[in-house]
Amino acid sequence: MVESIRTWWSALSAGDLIWLAIGLGGQVMFTARRFFQWNASEARKQSTMPVRFWHLSFVGGLMLLPYGVRKMDPVIILGEFGVLIYARNIFLIRRQRIVHNAATQGALQPAE
Repeated sequence: MVESIRTWWSALSAGDLIWLAIGLGGQVMFTARRFFQWNASEARKQSTMPVRFWHLSFVGGLMLLPYGVRKMDPVIILGEFGVLIYARNIFLIRRQRIVHNAATQGALQPAE
């Protein structure tokens, strides 16, 4: 088994190593989101989805999608179309913050 891994590793080109790094990096990002969600839920003692969860999902998905295309792996490709959902959630969160900030600033302005 170890010899098979050594043979595989030594046969990788520089381009293959770059794509491997992209794929592994995306997987690390995607996996890290679970730890942030778990930590936030434990801290609040209820299930919650922190904003960082969506950012890690989005970045991880953006890294894994081209990796899946490069590998011509339909399972990865189809699975990473969730990037659209992650982007939508980030957009909604930002819009909510803008509205909240505008309302808060408006409440602090003196009436004329």
